[in-house]
Amino acid sequence: MRPGALAFLPRSRTARRRLTLIAAVSPILALAAGLTLYGLRSSISYFYTPSQALAAHVGAGLPIQLGGMVQAGSVIKGADGTLTFVVADHTARSAVSFKGDLPDLFREGQGVVATGAYDARGVFVANQILAKHDERYMPRELTKALKAQGEWRGDGQAPAYSAQRPVS
Repeated sequence: MRPGALAFLPRSRTARRRLTLIAAVSPILALAAGLTLYGLRSSISYFYTPSQALAAHVGAGLPIQLGGMVQAGSVIKGADGTLTFVVADHTARSAVSFKGDLPDLFREGQGVVATGAYDARGVFVANQILAKHDERYMPRELTKALKAQGEWRGDGQAPAYSAQRPVS
């Protein structure tokens, strides 16, 4: 090689081989990571509390998990089998609509995680409801969210929210 030609390459033959190997493998790894993320995009489900969903401006039709406490006095069973209720956290509330079989442990004042999406009216349309397992169990995501808001009591019980706040 001429002096000055390709001066950015190392002089050592071993170092040039390593650099060539890294240059060849890097695009392959980046392509593999990109294809993996592309393939998994439909199975990603974000968890939000009502206040986080409100702050994030979750769009209509985006599949998410909404977790919080079922507000006391908010459960209404419709004639067509549709159940509506309010999921609340410390600062916000979301109306939820669900048609299907409820878990046996579903009741007012208990923690739930609803899987579904918001509709154009801002109502969360759930296709699955997960309820508390026993008197001390709470989903990990809900526990973390309540701790982050300073609302966690530490005894396995989250607060019950009154019906006096307006639905957000």
